[in-house]
Amino acid sequence: MNLVSPTVATAGPVPCDGVIAAGVYVEGRRVANIAIDEAASWRSKPDHVVWIGLHEPDMALLSSLQRQFQLHDLAIEDADHAHQRPKIEQYGDALFIVARTAQLEGESIAFGETHLFVGEGYIVSVRHGASTSYTPVRERCESCPRALARGEDYILYAILDFIVDNYSPVLETIQDEVETMEAEVLASAMTRAQIERLYLLRRDLLRLRNAIGPLVEVCRRLERDDLPMVRVAMRPLFRDVTDHVRTIQERIDSLREVLAFAFEASLLVGQAQETAISKKLASWLAIVAVPTAVAGIYGMNFKYIPELQWEYSYFVVMGLMLAACGALFWRFRRSGWL
Repeated sequence: MNLVSPTVATAGPVPCDGVIAAGVYVEGRRVANIAIDEAASWRSKPDHVVWIGLHEPDMALLSSLQRQFQLHDLAIEDADHAHQRPKIEQYGDALFIVARTAQLEGESIAFGETHLFVGEGYIVSVRHGASTSYTPVRERCESCPRALARGEDYILYAILDFIVDNYSPVLETIQDEVETMEAEVLASAMTRAQIERLYLLRRDLLRLRNAIGPLVEVCRRLERDDLPMVRVAMRPLFRDVTDHVRTIQERIDSLREVLAFAFEASLLVGQAQETAISKKLASWLAIVAVPTAVAGIYGMNFKYIPELQWEYSYFVVMGLMLAACGALFWRFRRSGWL
């Protein structure tokens, strides 16, 4: 087989708006950079694989892509409109796959989508919204021509695996914040700002789980169903992606449980602090009630009160009040109320 020389392979058309990369591979090696209008002619050659990466293309570019690979109208419509649920659909001998991507932007999670068209001799990725470039995937595959020579289903596996792996940095950042928040909860009750942040984290984790959850079904179909362009030898690799997705799900569920426990612990800490304050107030009120009651009795406007004419009555009453207050203080102190 005659291959294009390396000097020719590195040259090629300048990508237009929306086209990140478009190359042709033979036996795992890039032989040419191409324009979208040339994709059909290269794809029809035996043992050639066309790999195209697009980022938020317009409808004109998608229409050009549709003409080159005879893509289904519904698939093109979905690729033009983001906010699709992760899914896998079969149109004849071609597959259309939607996967959700996620990355941190500031303190919140931003979600994007990747739409994949897979058919004989080609694979096209279309990115929308927040999404890491798939250039590292292309570079890693090109560094191992033997693996890339497996064909378009291997490229599909590499992209899906990259998408799932990119959930881990997001979860690790959230996990660090959750651990810090958990330590603060045990020290004191949560402030309003912390409670709001906790709620936002739980909401983002739920959205993250909803984004990655359907990928289990997508990978299951790639692993088990007799789909075109997916060879039997590739099924264990898609099973590995399924395991990664389930691991991510378990980590998400674990973090959501920790946040729920942190919120409950914060409520308990707050209630404990309120109870301690109530006990102290009740103790001091009980202590103060003794002299208040005595002073109230002897402050009544009656002419004849037995102890008024006694020479030492003042000192006796004051002593009794101090003794009663001291006894109450000792009792409350021993009980842990003061």
